[in-house]
Amino acid sequence: MSGVDHPETAHVDAVIVGGGPRGVATVLRTAARAAAAGGGPVRLAIIDALAVGPGATWLIDQPAQYLNNTQADATTVHPDDSTPMSGPAAPGPDLVDWARRVRADGGHPAGQWVLEEAAALTGATFPTRRLQGVYFRDQLDAAIASGIVEVTEIVARAVDLDRDGEDTAVVLEDGRRLAAPTVVLAQGMVQSEPDAEVAALTAFAERCSLRYAAPGMPAEREYTGLPAGETVLVRGLGANFFDVIGQLVVDWGGTLEAVAGDPRGRLRYLPSGREPHLVVGSRRGIPYRSKPEGGRSVRPFAPVWASDAWFDALEQRTDVDFAGEVWPVLAREFARVHLEALAELAPSAVHGDWLLGLDAAATVADVDTVLAQAITDPRWRWTLQELHRPTHGRPVSAQDWSRLVRRLIADELGSLADPWHHPRAAVNGAMGALRRRVGRLTGRGAFTGASLARDVLGWFDGDSLALASGPPAERVRLVLALIEAGIIELIGPEMSIEADGRTGLFRAASPLTGRVATSAVLLETRMSKGRIPRTSDPLLRALLATGRARIHTVDGVPTHSLEATRAEHSEQAVGGHNLIAADGTVNGSVVVLGIPAASTQPGSAIGAAPGVPSPLLAGADVAARQILARVRATVRV
Repeated sequence: MSGVDHPETAHVDAVIVGGGPRGVATVLRTAARAAAAGGGPVRLAIIDALAVGPGATWLIDQPAQYLNNTQADATTVHPDDSTPMSGPAAPGPDLVDWARRVRADGGHPAGQWVLEEAAALTGATFPTRRLQGVYFRDQLDAAIASGIVEVTEIVARAVDLDRDGEDTAVVLEDGRRLAAPTVVLAQGMVQSEPDAEVAALTAFAERCSLRYAAPGMPAEREYTGLPAGETVLVRGLGANFFDVIGQLVVDWGGTLEAVAGDPRGRLRYLPSGREPHLVVGSRRGIPYRSKPEGGRSVRPFAPVWASDAWFDALEQRTDVDFAGEVWPVLAREFARVHLEALAELAPSAVHGDWLLGLDAAATVADVDTVLAQAITDPRWRWTLQELHRPTHGRPVSAQDWSRLVRRLIADELGSLADPWHHPRAAVNGAMGALRRRVGRLTGRGAFTGASLARDVLGWFDGDSLALASGPPAERVRLVLALIEAGIIELIGPEMSIEADGRTGLFRAASPLTGRVATSAVLLETRMSKGRIPRTSDPLLRALLATGRARIHTVDGVPTHSLEATRAEHSEQAVGGHNLIAADGTVNGSVVVLGIPAASTQPGSAIGAAPGVPSPLLAGADVAARQILARVRATVRV
C-alpha cells in the first residue's frame, strides 16, 4: 500500500464491495444505526461488477426459469429478534410482505412481469431469482429514499486496496479510486479461476469448433439453441442443472401433462421434436434431492443422540474428529428417521428391535448392519454409503444402473407426494437440521485441521447440500419426466470428460456403469464457486498475492476461505470479521462478510429467513457498527 494521496480519489464514509444481499444488508443496518443515533447522512459507495442491489445471483434481467431454491416465506433482508446483534431494530418487509405491497400498488417500475409474479407468489412459492433481485433492489432504494444514507453506485470491478492517508482506497479496474475509513468486502459467491481441465477443454473447443459452456453462474452462460436429436453432454447435477433444464424446456417448446391416476403426481413430457439427447453426470451420478413440495406437511426432526447438549459439549473442544466422533452419531439419526418413517409407511418391511441396535452402534458399519437386519423388503433396503455414492463406489451392470435410476424416480416422487411419511424425505429433513449444527462446530474451531479438510470440507458439505439444499419440487418433477421420456440419460457416477483428439469430440464416461458417449457440445452446469485460493476475484487475489490477506488454516491445514477475526456482537467491541494478513496482523479498517470468509463465518452463505438466526444479517450489523464508529471518530456525523 503506497500511502500516496491521489487527486482522482473520491472520499466517502464507507466502501462496500459487492452489491448483492450482504451489501444491501450492510446499507440497511448502517441506515438503522444512523437513524437511531440521530445522525446522517452517511455517505456510502457500493461497487459491483454486474449490478448493485441484486448482485450476480439475483440479476433482474436473468431468465424467468431460474428459481430460488428457498420458499418465499423464508426470504428477508431485515433482521428480527432471532438474529444476535447489538444494533437497533429496524423492521422491514420480507419477500412475501413486499409482494403484497406490489400487488396493492398495481404495478412496479421494473416491469409488468414483477406484478404478475408477485400476484402469483405465496409463502410456499419458490420465487424466480429475478423477482428476489427486485426485492433486494427495492429495499436498497427505500434506505436511500430515507435520506439517512447517500449511496454512490458503481458497476465496475474492484481490483485492489491501497492506503490513502488514514483511509483505505478501493482501486477499480479503470483506475478510479474510492477511499473511506471502512471497507466492507461482501462479494458473495465468488468464482474460481479456470483449472487446468477447464482451460484444456476451452482450448480444445476452440481448436475443433465445438461448443463448450464452462462452469460458472448460469445467468452469465448460454445454454439454449442445442442441436435437435443429437447427443449433448452435461456435467453437473446440482441446483444450477435444474434451472438450466427449466430454461431448455421453454426453448424446446415441449409440454407436460399429469399422468392420469398417478397418486404421486408423476408428469409425462410430450416432446416438440426440438429436443436433443442429454447425457448427464457428475461425481455422485444422481441429481440433488428435492426440497419438500410447497404447502405439504414435513416430518419434524427431533434428535435422540445428536442433542443440543451433545453438540454444545463438542463446541468446547478443538480436537474433534468428524469421521470418528460426529459422523457415526449423525448416521444413527439418519438410520433412525429412515426406519421410523418406513415402519409407518410399510410396516411389513421392518422388523426387530432396531432402535436398541442403533443405540449400541458405535461405527457407521454398525449402523449399516442394523439397517441390513431391520429392513426385510429389498425395495426399501438402504445404507449410509448411498448418501455419498449410489453404487457404493462399485461397478454395476447397465441393468442394475437402470434399476437404481427407476428407484431414484420412485423415491423422489414418493418424497414429494408424502414428505411426512416417506423415509427419504425424513433423511433429507434430518440432514437439513443437523448440517446447521455441524456448521457451528466448524465456526467454533472444534474440528482438527485434518478432519476439517478431509471430512467436513472434503465430503460432508457436498453431501449435505445434495440432500438438504436441493431444487424446488416442480423442477424435480420436470427432470424426472425428462428421464422417463429418454430426453435425459444419467450416465452414472464418477463421470469423466475428455477431449478426444482422435474424433475431435468431447467424450464422457462413467467407469462404474461403463457407459461412454461423445458429442460436439458440452455444457457445464456445475458452479466454480468460492474456493478462495483459486478465486477469479482480482481484489482477493491481489490481497493474497501481497500478503495482506491469508488463507484460514486449522492446525496448519488450509481451508477454502480467507481468515478474518470472529464476530463481535457487543456494542462496546471495536472490530469483528476483520481481515487478517499473512503475518497475523489485523486490518481493522477492512471487514470481510460471508462466503470469502466462510470457514470463520459458518452459515453466512445461507440467505436470511424470518424468525431464524441469520449470520448474514448479524455480520452486516457488525460491519455497520464499525462504519458508524469511524464516521463519528472523524466527526462526519
